[in-house]
Amino acid sequence: MTDIPSGDWVDRCAPAAWRPYLRLARLDRPIGTWLLLFPGWWSVALATSGWPDWRLMVLFGVGAMAMRGAGCTLNDIADRDFDARVARTRTRPVASGAVSVQQAIAFMALEVAIGAAVLLSFNRAAILLGILVLVLVATYPFMKRITYWPQFFLGLNFNWGALLGWAAVRGDLQWPAALLYAGGICWTLGYDTIYAHQDKDDDALIGVKSSALALGARTRPFLFIFYAAAAVLWAATGVSAALGWPFWIGLALATAQMLWQAAMVDIDDSADCLAKFRSNRVIGWALLLGIVAAHVA
Repeated sequence: MTDIPSGDWVDRCAPAAWRPYLRLARLDRPIGTWLLLFPGWWSVALATSGWPDWRLMVLFGVGAMAMRGAGCTLNDIADRDFDARVARTRTRPVASGAVSVQQAIAFMALEVAIGAAVLLSFNRAAILLGILVLVLVATYPFMKRITYWPQFFLGLNFNWGALLGWAAVRGDLQWPAALLYAGGICWTLGYDTIYAHQDKDDDALIGVKSSALALGARTRPFLFIFYAAAAVLWAATGVSAALGWPFWIGLALATAQMLWQAAMVDIDDSADCLAKFRSNRVIGWALLLGIVAAHVA
């Protein structure tokens, strides 16, 4: 089993020389970009009284694509030896030798430059927050070597947009953004624990740590805990921001989807884990539409 699909749009449409780089940036697997993007979109919408600024939404989309790609490139450079020993990841561009470490570093510099150009178009508060998150981005790939909870550190990274979006609109930070961020971290703990169960056997053999290994057979009750905490914190976000009834419909749909994941996932079936992980896009859209509708209803 490999996480790189064959015969997809990259194979069909992209020039051969581009394909390893498109896969290095994970443009063939957009779910990670969505999961990075939604907290920023939620926060932009939350901070705006009315329709969110479409220019900010586009900029966050470009930034999420660039920085998710940069993070994945850094991760593939750092984990190239581990990836080569795991069935699902051994065909990744750096691990397989399709892209050299030097080429990957140059490509990552391009991705960071695009992200920086987006960041520098924001206000001062957002720029400072964007610089601060680089510490988290740089250290995350190494967390699986020292803790069984790299998923928590991924949550710190992937939900930073919840702070950045609010700052980009209002130039400060307030409780709604902080609560949204905390809820996103709990959400990430859930969905990335499910994702980590795909690799638990290989990870145990090569010495890589994850919440999937830490929790093992206790994963399901902890998924309910993580997702319940996310729902409670997002509810507190709605109260803090005085959001109207459409938000609560969106939150109810998102909560139902999280509970469905926790109840139905088969942690010993890699294909099912991946399917449940990808289904988190539903949560992103439900909350976004709920927040926007609450402001314009």
